[in-house]
Amino acid sequence: MSTDTTDTTSTATDTTTTDVTGVVDMYLATWNETDAGRRAELIGAALGADVWYRDPMLEADGRDAYDAMIGAVQSQFPGLVMRRTSPVDTHRDLVRFNWALGAPDTDPMFAGLDVAKFDADGKLHRIIGFAGEAISDA
Repeated sequence: MSTDTTDTTSTATDTTTTDVTGVVDMYLATWNETDAGRRAELIGAALGADVWYRDPMLEADGRDAYDAMIGAVQSQFPGLVMRRTSPVDTHRDLVRFNWALGAPDTDPMFAGLDVAKFDADGKLHRIIGFAGEAISDA
């Protein structure tokens, strides 16, 4: 007899009806926007209020901390541009995509893969960044 009482109802976004690629591209635009007001607008449009971001070197909890993190990265690496280098792959309320960071029209300095989860409002609220190229073959 099973005693599992886990609530299996989902409050997640149905990625089949959300403009997933548009939200991901707005998220990436937050990395490139140097105007603080415009960046705040993009953050509000793309990220949930409780956004949680982690990668091997950075972390942020909440929109304000995320905004401060982006500002710090832009100060350390001025002029670099983040761009998506793959289609956006979806699975339920999750997405993954490859990205590259570098000066415009040059080979990237950094590349990686992000995995993110949508909230019930169609915004990203959990983002995990992996540095380096995605693993292709063992």
